[in-house]
Amino acid sequence: QVQLVESGGGLVQAGGSLRLSCAASGRSFNNYDIAWFRQAPGKEREFVSAVRWTRFTSYADSVKDRCTISRDNAKNMVYLQMTSLTLEDTAVYYCAAGAPGAGREKNGYQYWGQGTQVTVSS
Repeated sequence: QVQLVESGGGLVQAGGSLRLSCAASGRSFNNYDIAWFRQAPGKEREFVSAVRWTRFTSYADSVKDRCTISRDNAKNMVYLQMTSLTLEDTAVYYCAAGAPGAGREKNGYQYWGQGTQVTVSS
């Protein structure tokens, strides 16, 4: 079982940067894939980025040039560094954990945090 708590969201000006953190607890954390999803009002929850237990990373096309995901297994932490933020990045960002191979679909992830709001202003 894994428990996840996100932090680091807030208000940022377009073009700025933000680092989101996901603190995890529970057994077998190191053997889970961890992903970030986001959901804007009226929109479906969408994949942002994931890091496998092997530290292999993947990114949605919309963020691949602007985001970096990393994990520190010793600290049970996963980070999402976001740069060059735009208005379309405004959303609630969720951290999720799933069995290895969870991929990019939300149904592949078993555990979810409650989200952290990112608001980008012009």
